[in-house]
Amino acid sequence: MEKVYDVVIVGAGPAGLTAAIYALRAGLDTLLLEKSFTSGGQTASTYEIDNYPGLPGISGEEFGQKIRSHADQLGLVSERAQVKGISVDENGIKTLKTRKKEYAARTVIVASGARHRLLGAKGEEEFSGMGVSYCATCDGAFYKEQTVAVIGGGNVAVEDAIFLARICRKVYVVHRRDQLRAEEILQKKLSQFSNVEMCWNQVCEKIEGQDQVEKVCLRNTKTGEEREIAVDGVFIAVGIHPNSEAFQGVLDMDESGYIRAGEDGCTNIPGIFAAGDVRTKKLRQIVTAVSDGANAVSSVQEYLSRR
Repeated sequence: MEKVYDVVIVGAGPAGLTAAIYALRAGLDTLLLEKSFTSGGQTASTYEIDNYPGLPGISGEEFGQKIRSHADQLGLVSERAQVKGISVDENGIKTLKTRKKEYAARTVIVASGARHRLLGAKGEEEFSGMGVSYCATCDGAFYKEQTVAVIGGGNVAVEDAIFLARICRKVYVVHRRDQLRAEEILQKKLSQFSNVEMCWNQVCEKIEGQDQVEKVCLRNTKTGEEREIAVDGVFIAVGIHPNSEAFQGVLDMDESGYIRAGEDGCTNIPGIFAAGDVRTKKLRQIVTAVSDGANAVSSVQEYLSRR
């Protein structure tokens, strides 16, 4: 008979790793599945975390390593695999399907996170990896003393612009509105850089070049006026998309693909819980993802106690 885990956790971001820590401390037979070679989810590509209590200024990579190390010290068992689907039998046993094998569990915590949303501009896919990037901390060093554009107006876009302003000659921040959505403290930091130029009420229509990105074509959302800016790189930060495709048709989701679940992590299927950026929630931050992971395990324990 195949092994049946008490809980299988999908995803090794802050929510998934926190869930693993709490599950292991509770003595649950736990398995973590993660498709990436690294832990930390989106956090791993964050240059600096300045809003996690007690750890101001820690890098995203170090933060992810610390949580993973904590879980490993408790005896975490993990496998690198991408979940492709899930099913539930008449006894309530959940089967997670990957490309190579299947895993059975009494409960599942979906903490698969989210990924960068595409801009949809012409040339974006063509120049991906050749001047178009979605991770300033990953690729920013390639553009030292060069000119780049950051597209977006939220926290990630402003954090990227701040990071790039420290190493690039010029940074254009392209935003479709006349004010940023980022936290005030980040906006204040950004305003301190003389090499940053704001492009208000602008959208990027095209990204052009020969073998590499050479320019972006912008359109003013109010006047319709078009302009071109010569750049060496484009960093796109226009939101995220939930990694929930493997659970479509089984778990209830909203119109954007986020799994419907409350603070307790409970979904429409008993014994399946959602935590972190993949679930419906107002605030998607590391601190709320960590909370989700702990709450989901509490719900797992309640569920198992009734079986």
